[in-house]
Amino acid sequence: MKPFGNTEVNKRYTVVIGCGRLGANLANALSDEDGNVLIIDKNKDAFRKLSPSYGGLTVVGDATDLGVLQEAQINKADVVVAVTNNDNANIMVAQIARELFQIDRVIARLYDPERECVYREFEIDTICPAILSAKEIDKILAKTDLSTANSQEGEA
Repeated sequence: MKPFGNTEVNKRYTVVIGCGRLGANLANALSDEDGNVLIIDKNKDAFRKLSPSYGGLTVVGDATDLGVLQEAQINKADVVVAVTNNDNANIMVAQIARELFQIDRVIARLYDPERECVYREFEIDTICPAILSAKEIDKILAKTDLSTANSQEGEA
């Protein structure tokens, strides 16, 4: 496999771990933006989630396996994003990318917000759906409360 050579110097090379809904959407978006992207998943059928226009590469394998990461040429990546449905896999891949391959920009999804401190120790950015959802719901409630207060003032 020959991912992306050094001829495209200005393009960022992103490795996405996990081809679920989030991983596939991210890989599709990066590909649509003409970025160099490679996505890894254990299940080859997961790649069906990628759009027909997806222009990146795919690797079938367990991203916690160093051989799979070497095949993906992770050492050339500018960014690694771990978005499997397993917090343990995400932290392991993120740590491997950060510590063994010295990737500067590592992002991991985690479902358990209490684990964020582990990621922070390794300078890994996190996305937590539970926290993001709670913040968005709070924003909606604040707008609703403001609208209700404004309409009650108008009636007075």
